[in-house]
Amino acid sequence: MPEHTWAAALPLIFMAVMGLSLMIYVVLDGYDLGVGLLLPFASDDEKDVMVSSIGPFWDANETWLVLGIGVLLIAFPMAHGVVLTALYLPVTLMLIGLTLRGVSFDFRVKARDEHKKAWNRAFSIGSLVAAMSQGWMLGSYLTAFSYSGLSLLFSLGIALTLPTAYAMLGAGWLIMKTGDELKLKAVQWARAVLWPMGAALIAISVATPIVSPNVFDKWFSLPEIFGLLPIPLACAAAFFAIHHVIAKPKVVAAGYGWVVFAGTVLIFLMAFLGLAYSIYPYVVLDKLTVWQAASSTEALVVILIGVSITLPAIIGYTIFMYRVFWGRAQALTYGAPPPGHN
Repeated sequence: MPEHTWAAALPLIFMAVMGLSLMIYVVLDGYDLGVGLLLPFASDDEKDVMVSSIGPFWDANETWLVLGIGVLLIAFPMAHGVVLTALYLPVTLMLIGLTLRGVSFDFRVKARDEHKKAWNRAFSIGSLVAAMSQGWMLGSYLTAFSYSGLSLLFSLGIALTLPTAYAMLGAGWLIMKTGDELKLKAVQWARAVLWPMGAALIAISVATPIVSPNVFDKWFSLPEIFGLLPIPLACAAAFFAIHHVIAKPKVVAAGYGWVVFAGTVLIFLMAFLGLAYSIYPYVVLDKLTVWQAASSTEALVVILIGVSITLPAIIGYTIFMYRVFWGRAQALTYGAPPPGHN
C-alpha cells in the first residue's frame, strides 16, 4: 500500500476499533448495569439470582471500555487530552460508580445478613451513577463540549434517560437467563421501561440536530435523508417487535423472550451507526478530525501490531466465556459460610 494511502487509512482503522470496542461495551456492560438498576424491585432471593446472572460476565465486559479508552489514548492523543479534560468530572463519577459496583458485588455475598441490604443498595446506586455519568458524557460529546444552557440541558436529558435503555437491556437479559416468577417480573419491568426508553430515544434524536448544526446538515439533506431511512425504520421495527413479545406472556413462554434483548441490542446498534455517521470524520465533533488527532504513521504501525494481537484475544475470550457460562442463572454462592457466620 502506498505510504500516503497507509497514512490515511490507519487512523480510520483505529477509529473503527475504538468505535467497535465502545459499542460492545455499551451493550455488554449495559445489560449488567440494567440488572443493577432493577435490583431494588426484586425480592431478596431474586436479587441473588439476578446478581448470579451477571456474575461470570460483568468484570470481563468492562475490558471493552479499557480497550476503547486505551485506543483513544495511544492512537488519538490530542483527542484524548480534549475529551478527558472536558469530561473529567463525569468520568470520575463513572469510575466511582463502577468501583462501588465491584466492591458491592463481592461484599453482598460474604456480608452478614444485616449488612446485605446495604451492599445491595450500594450495587444499585453504583449502577445508577455509572449509567447517568455515561449519559452526561454522551450528551457533552455530541455538543462538542459546549457549556451553553441548551447544551447542558441536552446533556442532563441524556443522563436522566440513558438508564431506561440500560434497564431495558437488563430486563431482556433476565428474561433469557432466569425462569419462573423472576422471568415474569422481568417482563413486567420491560413493559414499564419500554415506552420511556422509546420517548427518550425520540427526544434525543430530535434534539441532537438542534444542538449540532453539523449533524442537522448531514441528516436532513438530499439524497442522504433517503439513504438513512433504514436506521429509524429498523429501530421502529425492533421497538414494536419487543412490544409484541412482552405484551403477550404466551409468546415469552413459547421461547421468544430473546427477542426483547436482541431487539434492544438492534436499537443500540442502529443508534451507534447513526452516531458514527453524524460525527464522521471527527473524533471531537467540529474540532478534530481522525487525521488531525492521530499519532504519527510510524507510531500507529507499531500500535497496530499490538491491537492485532489484543483484539482477537479479547473477542475469543468473550465468546468462550459466554459459551461456558451460558444457561439459566442460579443463586450465587461462595460455598458454606464460616463457623459462627449469621
